[in-house]
Amino acid sequence: MTLQPVLPWWILVPLMAAAVLFLGWRLVHAARRRFVHGRDSLHGWLFRSALVLLVLGAALRPGIPGGTAEAAASDVNVFFVVDTTSSIVAEDYGDFSPRLDGVRQDITAIAAELAGARFSVITFDTNAAVRMPLTTDTTALETIVAVLESEVTDYSKGSSITAAGTLLAERLRAARESHPERPRIVYYLGDGEQTSGKEPEAMRMDDGLVDGGAVLGYGTPEGGRMKENSGLGPGKEAASGQGYIQDRSAGSGQDAVSVIDESRLREIASQLGIPYVHRSAGDAVAPMMQKADPGTLQRTEGNGSLEGRTELYWSMAAAAFLLALRETVLVLRQWRQLRPAQQIQQAAGVRK
Repeated sequence: MTLQPVLPWWILVPLMAAAVLFLGWRLVHAARRRFVHGRDSLHGWLFRSALVLLVLGAALRPGIPGGTAEAAASDVNVFFVVDTTSSIVAEDYGDFSPRLDGVRQDITAIAAELAGARFSVITFDTNAAVRMPLTTDTTALETIVAVLESEVTDYSKGSSITAAGTLLAERLRAARESHPERPRIVYYLGDGEQTSGKEPEAMRMDDGLVDGGAVLGYGTPEGGRMKENSGLGPGKEAASGQGYIQDRSAGSGQDAVSVIDESRLREIASQLGIPYVHRSAGDAVAPMMQKADPGTLQRTEGNGSLEGRTELYWSMAAAAFLLALRETVLVLRQWRQLRPAQQIQQAAGVRK
């Protein structure tokens, strides 16, 4: 049997302890009154105790692993970790389009496949930043994706492909603490080009922090040129005659070329415990989603269902409803008995 509580444990455990202590005190008090005064309130408190315990048991969401269940994308937290270094606009995606076009298309396609999920966007170049916290607002996601661009060329000082590791781990831990029952899916989108001059630090994640996802790679071994980003905006960039980033390492002044580094991308995938998938223009999203192991949401072969579990909380909730119905009937009966007594008292007061 497994438990998937509806509230975090740090809230649920004190609540359950307080409820059990209160009910225990009331039962002991009722038993003493029954023995000393002959008043039988113990019977009622036994029913009330059963009602509270059933509600608490349902809140734990007990279940038996096995069976199938329909996909519940709304129970998923999806983190997009996006490379926004200058190399992400290298023009070797499809018909000499920037790699960023592929990144935008794939984020949109993944969001469509996981409709109803909560999405977050983290970007990294020289620094890492949360561009969008977890939200179900797909309009906000579309806006963030549409305005994604590479870092300003003049501010580029070299970057690490694992620059977002610490920030990603923090956001994943926060998501696990607030909603431990929701799987955490990570999609890392980049080209693997390390430009900081140092070896990238490992992306260390706690066990069970990442439930699924994929590292998506963009670019070709031949590489592509990268247009400069002056930070003026799309319209002004074109008007100012936007050029290409130059390779000044050898003093040649030729256009710099960025190439994909799949070995580093596979290393990141290994650290995160998710597969690596290369993406090219025109690649369908369905095969990519199948390779991108979605953890607890893995679809079973042959139908549209998911490996799931048999929920047991509903039986406790149904029993609690019946007991609550009994308490409601008793309260209404007592209220009806009190009304004639009040009317008699009021009439006696008028006579006086």
